[in-house]
Amino acid sequence: MTNSSPLSHVWRPEDKSPAVPVAPGPVYREDILEAIEQTINGLDSELRQLSMDIHDHPELAYEERHAHDVLTAFMAKHGFEVTKQYHLETAWLASYSAPGADGRTIGINSEMDALPGVGHACGHNLIAIAGVAVACAIKAVFEKFKINGKIQLLGTPAEERDWGKVQLLDCGAYKEMAACLMCHPAPGPKGSVSLSSCLALERIEVEYFGHTAHAALSPWEGRNALDAAVLGYNNISALRQQLRPTHRVHGIFVEGKEWAANIIPDYAKFICLVRAPTRAEQQQTMKRVLPCFEAAALATGCTVKITNLGAVYDLRQNKALTGDEVAHIARSKYGAVDYEWGIKSASTDFGNVTYELPSLHPGFAIPTIVDGGNHTPGFEKAAGTMAAHYACLDVSKALAATGVRVVIDDEFYAKARQSRLPFACMC
Repeated sequence: MTNSSPLSHVWRPEDKSPAVPVAPGPVYREDILEAIEQTINGLDSELRQLSMDIHDHPELAYEERHAHDVLTAFMAKHGFEVTKQYHLETAWLASYSAPGADGRTIGINSEMDALPGVGHACGHNLIAIAGVAVACAIKAVFEKFKINGKIQLLGTPAEERDWGKVQLLDCGAYKEMAACLMCHPAPGPKGSVSLSSCLALERIEVEYFGHTAHAALSPWEGRNALDAAVLGYNNISALRQQLRPTHRVHGIFVEGKEWAANIIPDYAKFICLVRAPTRAEQQQTMKRVLPCFEAAALATGCTVKITNLGAVYDLRQNKALTGDEVAHIARSKYGAVDYEWGIKSASTDFGNVTYELPSLHPGFAIPTIVDGGNHTPGFEKAAGTMAAHYACLDVSKALAATGVRVVIDDEFYAKARQSRLPFACMC
């Protein structure tokens, strides 16, 4: 999850959950769900060991070599055909086809990368094993019930920084999938599955070029690029008051050169992220952001170069996959559903996948300390707890059941294909 600052939540027995509570009721093919539960429960200790191995060896974008190796070894051990270094150095593909299968292909994603300084403070160790659990459970169902279908589990690197899924999309890694599933941990009401969307995001690099001078002897000879960058930052701060509360603009200064205090800097760089609930809204806000940086250059006599570093889109949670299936399974079997927690105000490169094919990306709540949401040391610890592990297994069971239904239920799959518009909760 990219640069998030979500709400945090502490689990307490007296908590009153704002989520939609459990509503017992029959689910599609109880026999299939039972087989899924048996498979994932049987893998409990192996999945826990795998999760903690990844958690204890955090690796940054495109450095996920240990995670790549342990995950591919696990999938090969469990009967999948594995392709290492699939399109990208640390990406991988684990495939399974039922004998003679020509049925639909269900896609699943496992993320692996960590964050600088705080390790797996976004819980990608849990996302990794969720993908593994879903794939293994669907495979077991295919074998037990003689189902004609295919499975593709993608190991997707660099979600936090370089948006590996966008590159994998461009490489055609998703082209065979009828639908794609994954999940993400976050704070939230105990036992809840979140079906919120997330924010579209665009990243830009802003470089200012000026002229050096002695800061005391002859400052009038200089053009201060650092002043330009600071002024651009302050312009953004002034703009925020006029932005919608659901929009986000934020960034950091990046070290360009090592300056002495008595030299006027001729270069400065700022990295800026612009977010909004939809891609269209984000692009409109970007039109207001760019003049802030251009005006700073004009005011300081510097020149500015603005480089687009790429974009990720909002999540288009597929209505058939969410409202008609995962939400029902979650309410009936495992907990509750909410639309306010999860990664609602964060961003993910899986959003781009949801624009291309029927897709689902629920959040699932894990226990956190106060102010210990994603991207904090508190969440890094939370991602290694047994409570987080079992919350991950529960949502994996719901995802696996949904994935099987995509393959075997033609009417359901037709609805999923027709529901490729953003899912708006009416609760």
